[in-house]
Amino acid sequence: MAVWLNKIMVIGNLGTDPEMRYTPRGTPVTTFRLATTRTSRTENGEQTSETEWFTVVAWDKLGERVNQYLSKGRRAYVEGRFRSRSWEGQDGQSRSVNEIVANSVQFLDQVGSSDESPQNTFPSDDADDLPF
Repeated sequence: MAVWLNKIMVIGNLGTDPEMRYTPRGTPVTTFRLATTRTSRTENGEQTSETEWFTVVAWDKLGERVNQYLSKGRRAYVEGRFRSRSWEGQDGQSRSVNEIVANSVQFLDQVGSSDESPQNTFPSDDADDLPF
């Protein structure tokens, strides 16, 4: 029996404001960059840090909510699948990107009142029953 798993979970801070655009068919898609920092100590006892950057893609209603409620500097938990894709740029050069296709995003901090920024997990499937 063949079993496949492609799942990634990341907690970090947004390094950019989300950018929402629409496909030619009108489907919303939002992208943003998420940074995670790992700290450790060297053999000398000095503290070092290493930051990893992730490109996150959120589709449909999830993308709309991310665009509405998240901004640069905010903390978020992203769960999804890892995807690599390649294309040829307008200049004829090959391009490639590794990205997380989000299926849920949880906002981990709040700015302003609770009415302004809900602290919820938003799955990518239809979430019409949300309280806002």
